[in-house]
Amino acid sequence: MIALTGTPVLTTLRLTLRAPQARDLPAFTAYMTSPRAAFTGGPTNAAGAFETFSMVIGHWALRGHGLFAVTLTDTGETIGLAGHLSPPAWPEPELAWNLWDAAHEGFGYATEAAFAVRDHAFGALGWTTAISMIARDNHRSIALARRLDATPERDDEIFGKPMTIWRHPQPARGEKK
Repeated sequence: MIALTGTPVLTTLRLTLRAPQARDLPAFTAYMTSPRAAFTGGPTNAAGAFETFSMVIGHWALRGHGLFAVTLTDTGETIGLAGHLSPPAWPEPELAWNLWDAAHEGFGYATEAAFAVRDHAFGALGWTTAISMIARDNHRSIALARRLDATPERDDEIFGKPMTIWRHPQPARGEKK
């Protein structure tokens, strides 16, 4: 089996963010076939989940950045994705995140991962701008965008779905959260 090589690994206090791997597919499929995936292209069937997972991996190969598998450092369990997206249909580079199971909500994992990928975008990737496209009724992601000091900028539509574009400020020099 071929794996992505040369992709960065980000670490936080409790998380390791690494390239997605084939072993992540079963948990990703469970997520994508559930109602939880309503804001990320689902729910779909197992074939649709495989196609989406393939696109996640392909984004790394085509763009040199992408969504990291968010894993709990202590156990190695993969609990979601967080990272950088810039497909052709996007108006600007995006910071994105999701947790696959409600059991992992409320612990600050998404926030911890989102700060890490934001800092990586504006640091190592050299981005000068970043947005997050969030469905207007995705209250958990809106709350996370606010914790990142992002502000709603305008309403837009992606693939026929209404979204709000949230603008991320560049972190102040030396800022660590």
